[in-house]
Amino acid sequence: MKNRVLLVSGGSRGIGAATARLAAEAGWSVCISYHRQEAQARAVVEEIESIGGRALALKADVGREADVLDLFEQLDQAFGTLSGLVNNAGILEPQMRVEGMQAARLARVFNVNVLGSFLCAREAVRRMSTRHGGQGGAIVNLSSMAARLGSPNEYVDYAAAKGAIDSFTIGLSKEVAAEGIRVNAVRPGLIHTDIHASGGEPGRIERLKGSVPMGRGGRAEEVARAILWLLSDEASYTTGSFIDVSGGR
Repeated sequence: MKNRVLLVSGGSRGIGAATARLAAEAGWSVCISYHRQEAQARAVVEEIESIGGRALALKADVGREADVLDLFEQLDQAFGTLSGLVNNAGILEPQMRVEGMQAARLARVFNVNVLGSFLCAREAVRRMSTRHGGQGGAIVNLSSMAARLGSPNEYVDYAAAKGAIDSFTIGLSKEVAAEGIRVNAVRPGLIHTDIHASGGEPGRIERLKGSVPMGRGGRAEEVARAILWLLSDEASYTTGSFIDVSGGR
């Protein structure tokens, strides 16, 4: 992966940060975007630079087209030709049944999780596709096991957004396969990250780990390793595919 450039959206913490660190160790130049977690994003950059890697943190709300355009322009200027994108940025709202959900909540969830992934992928394709003079590349979308399980009584909106990401992955992979771009997705299960606290239940994994055949929650690094494989040349004949990192759930 030496001298290749990777963008990880939402890379300030959790799976995004773990992916950025592992990518840097593998030789990627890494740009991470963040929305509010500037201190955490800067810490990830400093950690990468401390091991001799190249990293950059840029602020962007991926649900806003203007922010996405600015993000990619800054990345172009700083690192040059893009080789990979990890669509990791995502949000949860507090646990709630569908009957209590307001339109504003739904708009927030779909704006970041779905629209943000579309906008970032669009800009990546414009740069990586051989149809546009690019050299090819790879996109990895972050889906979720929620897309298959539905998250009843908790996050049906989030699950539906991730279901859209699954469809998006399949469609885009076929659209750009002949243009040198591979598009795949990873579906994490119950992973130890801050996202559970965002939903109002920091101990959610402890409550649900009995439903996991392996009997435990996963680590962000375990998801990141799957992402790195999909980005790598070892996955050169893999596109439109999904890796479930869920302990068998």
